[in-house]
Order: sequence, then structure tokens, then C-alpha cells
Amino acid sequence: MESAKVIAALARYVRDVGLAEELAQDALVAALEQWPNDGVPNNPGAWLMTTAKRRAIDTIRRKENFNRKVEEIGRELTEVTPDASEGIEDEIGDDLLSLMFTACHPVLTTEARVALTLKMLGGLKTEEIARAFLVSESTVAQRIVRAKKTLADAGVPFEVPEGPELAGRLSSVLEAIYLIFNEGYSATAGDDWMRPELCQDALRLGRILAELAPKEPEVHGLVALMEIQASRSRARTGPNGEPVLLLEQDRSRWDQLLIRRGLAALERAETLGQEPGPYLVQAALAACHARARTPEDTDWRRIAFLYAALAQITPSPIVELNRAVAMSMAFGPEVGLELVDQLLGEKALKDYHLLPSVRGDLLHKLGRTDEARAEFERAASLTRNERERAFLLGRAADC
Repeated sequence: MESAKVIAALARYVRDVGLAEELAQDALVAALEQWPNDGVPNNPGAWLMTTAKRRAIDTIRRKENFNRKVEEIGRELTEVTPDASEGIEDEIGDDLLSLMFTACHPVLTTEARVALTLKMLGGLKTEEIARAFLVSESTVAQRIVRAKKTLADAGVPFEVPEGPELAGRLSSVLEAIYLIFNEGYSATAGDDWMRPELCQDALRLGRILAELAPKEPEVHGLVALMEIQASRSRARTGPNGEPVLLLEQDRSRWDQLLIRRGLAALERAETLGQEPGPYLVQAALAACHARARTPEDTDWRRIAFLYAALAQITPSPIVELNRAVAMSMAFGPEVGLELVDQLLGEKALKDYHLLPSVRGDLLHKLGRTDEARAEFERAASLTRNERERAFLLGRAADC
């Protein structure tokens, strides 16, 4: 529980995320050795911070900037005792925010950002990250090591960016958190349709970020989007773990607390009065479904309008595919199929399994079952998720 806070505070002092993690681990080892005999201190976090800072001094003594750093950290040490958190809590918000911006720096690859964020801020072990993303433990370990080296080599400052740089860097942080959530919400590969633990990790990171950056509408928009999507988790799988489509879900199983939290976050984002960004618009889309008591109550015309707005903000063939679905629900499958057919030549969708899946659904609704079966079979051949493949082959058989 204290790990991310200790790493964040140490990183501000030593200006090296990798070294900060090592110092925090040393402090945790010291706690495991001493607390069984001496008892757990009244303020464990402050004890860990003090111990880690003392070890930081020992490390810095061996480096060229000994005098400046020892004076700086020594001054901080005099203000912190093992049983007094005053001085830590005042800075911890800025430290955590700085750690988020450092772990998600654009100089890193997307995979590295996700791995480093889960390790540093999510508190996940390397093997847990590897299991969640179905890659080898050595692959994740290498990503993390390379990420720390890249940050050090690039001289990335441990700070919250300001001015024009903030928007781009914040977008990088939000993207990493949402990628973690999406991998949990709809696993790209493996035997499970969902991995709820990843959704929870992303939600926790999003909520922390919303507390640290209360005036950023896109942060609240992302939190709203994740809260509302997570509210459907229990209804998204059947008794045997098979996928259940949105319009076929038992809405009584949707988590109303998460829906209320999501709608409240959406309202906070909207009241900030800034131009809506992609996460805020997506949250508004999710809210349309959350407010509908039954599938028939869904305001598909508004959803189609919101997808058109989203396409203006972030043009994407995937957004256009979703807009086609909304248009088909609002104005009929013929309209949707015409829009989908316009996307068949898009290179970005060449191996995207949801394109033939959506096309198969529209063809099925129009009674063109032979064509629909072929599309569902093609979609099944493209997905790497076993649950989804079985579901799509079942739809093909129904044709």
C-alpha cells in the first residue's frame, strides 16, 4: 500500500526512478527484518520513508554530487520521524503525480509505459503483469529495465509538466491507464473474455489521478468512462464465461453504485466548461447506455451524434465503425451496412475482427444468412481470444 508513495517521494530526491524503486525495496526488506521483533510502528509509511532516505544518503555519498544531495536530503530527514507523517502527506500528491507523468513519458513505448505504470503505481509483480498480458515474465522484466534506462538516458525530469507540454503528456498518462482497463475489459488473447483485476487496477489509478488533477476534464471523463463500463462486468459473461452482448445483458446485474459514480464524474467533467475531449465524449456515450432501463430505451440517435462528434476530435476507422453500428440501430441495418462497406478498404481494419463481426450482424438482420455466416467465420479466424472465437463460430452456425 505504501510502495508507490515511497517510490514517488524518493524519485523526487534522487531523480532516478530505477534507483528510487531499489531504495524503497531496501526499506521494505528492513521492515520485514525489524518489525517482527520491534513491532509495527504507528506510522509505517513514515518509517519506510525515513529508512529509504537514509539509504539514499549512503548511496549518494558514493556519487559525485555528494555535498549538494546530502544537504538536501539531510534537511528533509530532520523534519520526518518514524511516527510523524507531517511533511510527507503535504508533498505526496505532487510526488505521485510526477511519478505517473514519468512512468508514462512519451519517450517510452506504449508497452513499456503500461508495464512501468503497473509496476511502480499499481504495485503488481513482474509475473502478475506477464500473466495479465499473456507474455513471458522475462519480456516484462526487460521492458521495465529498458524503460528505466531510457528515462535515465533521456534525462527525463521527475516533475509535473506545465504549459503547452501538459496536454500532450497528460494524454500519454490517460492512454496508458485506459489501455490497462481495456485489456481487462476485453482481453485481446487467451481463454478469458475479461480480466477484472486489470480493470480494478486502472480504475484505482484513474481515481487517484482525478484527485491529483481535479481541474482536468479529460481525467474525470476517463474515470466516468471506466466506472460506467466496469458497472456491466457481472452481466458481460454467461454461466460458462461466454461473452454476452450489450443488448442481451441482464441490466439488473449492472452495478448501480459504479453507474452513479460514473455519472457524477461525467458531471464534474462537464461543469469545468472546457471543450470536450475524446474521453469525455466516450463517457457521454457510455452514459446513454447506463441511463437506458431497457435496450429499447437507448437513445441511438444521440449515440450516433456523439460518435460523429468523436470522429471530429479523433478521426479513426474504428470510431466510424462504431458510428455505423449506432446508425444501423437508429435508422435501420441498410444504413449501417452502407457505412460499413465504405470501410472495407481501410488498411487499419484489414485484420480487425470486429469489422467482419459487425458486417455479419447487419447481413444477418437483413436475412442474407450465407454472407453473414462467411463474415462471422472470418471474424473468428482473426480474433486471438478463445471465448470470442467460440462465440463468433456459434453465430456462424446459427446462420
